Order: sequence, then C-alpha cells, then structure tokens
Amino acid sequence: MFHIQTLNQIAVCGLERFPRDRYEVASEFTQPDAILLRSHRLGADALGEGLKAVARAGAGVNNIDVAACTEAGIPVFNTPGANANAVKELVLAALLLGSRGIMQGIEWVRGLEINDEAALHAAVEAGKKQFRGRELAGRTLGVVGLGAIGSKVAEMGLALGMRVIGYDPALSVEAAWRLPNQVGRMDSLAALMSRADYISLHLPLLPATRHLINGDALGALRPGACLLNFARDGIVDDRAALEALQGGRLRAYLTDFPSTLLQGVPGVVATPHLGASTGESEENCARMAADQLIDFLEHGNIVNAVNFPTLVLERNGGVRLAVTNRNVPKMLGHVLSVLADAELNVVDMLNKSREEIAYNLLDLETAPAPDVLARIAAIEGVVNVRQLPPPAT
Repeated sequence: MFHIQTLNQIAVCGLERFPRDRYEVASEFTQPDAILLRSHRLGADALGEGLKAVARAGAGVNNIDVAACTEAGIPVFNTPGANANAVKELVLAALLLGSRGIMQGIEWVRGLEINDEAALHAAVEAGKKQFRGRELAGRTLGVVGLGAIGSKVAEMGLALGMRVIGYDPALSVEAAWRLPNQVGRMDSLAALMSRADYISLHLPLLPATRHLINGDALGALRPGACLLNFARDGIVDDRAALEALQGGRLRAYLTDFPSTLLQGVPGVVATPHLGASTGESEENCARMAADQLIDFLEHGNIVNAVNFPTLVLERNGGVRLAVTNRNVPKMLGHVLSVLADAELNVVDMLNKSREEIAYNLLDLETAPAPDVLARIAAIEGVVNVRQLPPPAT
C-alpha cells in the first residue's frame, strides 16, 4: 500500500486516479511514499526517510526545495502544459486590456452620476474619444519562452492576425515541432524587444531568468510597447519597469504578480495570480500529477521531473529495480557487478543522467535477495535502490 500525502486541496478527479486497493491518500502521514501539493512550501526538513517522490499540480516548483530533493534522490514532478490554455486565455484578456482603454473606460462610466438617459448617452459619446485604443491585428507580438504555454500564445497571436516573433535560447526539439512555422525566430532578446509591439513572457524563474527583463532589455523597446508577465514573479525588474513606464518607453505593463512598487502606477494592470485559476486547469494538473506519481511508484518511470532525467522503460517481465546514483564514472558497472556476483540475469535495462544525478531501471529474471539490495545500496555514490512491486493485474 502506497501512502500519498496531500498538502493542499487537490481536485477530486486527480485523487480518484489512485486505485484504492493500492493507495491511501490523506493529508496526515508520518512517513508518506509521495507528497502531492500545489502552493505549500516544502523544505528539506519535510523530506522524510521513506519519501520517494514529490509532485506539484502546477508548472512552477519555486515553493519546493528541489536541491534538497535531488540530494536525497527524490524526483520532483510538475505538470507543464496542463494549465497552458488557462494562461493563454488570460494573456488574451491582457492583450485587449493593454490595447483598448477598457479598464479606464469602465471606471469612467462607473463614476458618471447622471440620472437622465439622454444626458448619459450624450456624455458617453462626448467622452469615449479619450479611451481610443488600437487593434491587435497587424501588430507584432513577441513571445519570450516557446514551451507549452508560449507556443499556444504564439498560435493565438497568429489567429488574431498579428505578426508573431519568438525567442527561446533553450528551445527543445519537441517544442520546436509544436511551434507554427509562421513564427519568426529571433536570435536574441534585444532583437525581439526592438521589433515587438507586445512582449509576452513565458519562462520559468531560474537564476538565469531572474530580472531578465531589466533596464537594458527595456531600453531596447520600441516606444509605446506593452509588456505582459503571466509567467513568474521575479522575471521582470519592477523598478526598471517603473522607469520605462514613467519615461514613456513602456505603454503598459500587465502582470499576474502585483508589487508594492507598482501599486497604483498609471499603465499597470495587475491581476492576483489568476493564470492557472480555473477549474479546468486545476483538474488537468491534478490528473497529470497523479498519473506521473503512479507510473513512478509502480514502474519507476519518470516523466516531467524537474531534477531527474526522463526515463520510460516498458515492463519486460521479471523483477524491476530502480537505482539512483551520483553521476560519476563506473557506477552502473559496480551495480551490474553485484548482480553478476549474485548470479542474477538482467533481461532489460535503461540508464540516463541529468546533471549530478543518474537513474537506472533494471529488469531481472528473478528476485534478488535482501542482502543483494543492501550491497547495491552500500556502493559509494548510490543514493537509493528500490525493488518495485509486480505490475497490477
């Protein structure tokens, strides 16, 4: 029986993915096999001895001490793409809010204290020109980050009749296949910033992306551009954005991450972190996170881990071992030597590494004795070893 600890409210449709004959799901466990969470902060002190995996029902993992998990040999799963449509639709709203004077017009109408119908109509007709906007069609949308969300935003821009350009220094082959061929590839951030009327950010928050949009980046803008940040707080240097707004280079800054520095500043439209706040998005994330945990706990497969390599091996009969080790030379040879000494035949195996971690799946003809597992675990550099249960019937 696997114990899954939930540290936030998780959509019921996700929790129902766990078969009741093999899983127990609750918010209180002293030694869970896996933790499923959303925004709960998970530090190194919460990584119990029996913990095998952590899954976040969402894309960002800034609330999780990923380095501590990696050190302990615990994969951290996320759910990229599960909230992509929700974020894309909010970006669409932001594009319109940054173009048409909608918010300002709503507030102006709300403040009219006119009881006469004819007088109200006359005031509206006389006052509407101050909220004159511009259409999106024919404008240039620059998308920074072309992953699951960025590619959807790019497609949306094309559907709106916009010219779309993109920049992503870490564009994967999979993401490149997703991307419409009408999207113009920019070689640098500065090149994109200087050509776009609207810049939409879709990047993870990493040391390399913190304050990526700073004074230098904003200095490359064409005057009157609009900046949209529905990715992560910290990617934009708020002080630099304030200076660009005050200097007229930035027409509007639309963000999902309010800050005290920009509170009440003209041209700033801030929403309270609504990007993934739809019922559909939360359900998609919960289902995806649950499925990834099940596949890992029962079969050792890893998909969408932020700190472990992607590794999927179909079950080939026999008994499966999962071994995590430091990514140093000869580790796999040491493991295979222990198995050979025990006269255990390996019928299938797969080994991959990611930065300092290597991960191995080995299918054996027969089950190893407990002392064999102990000998593998005792190899210097092995972080953990696990014998997986037989496939469910």
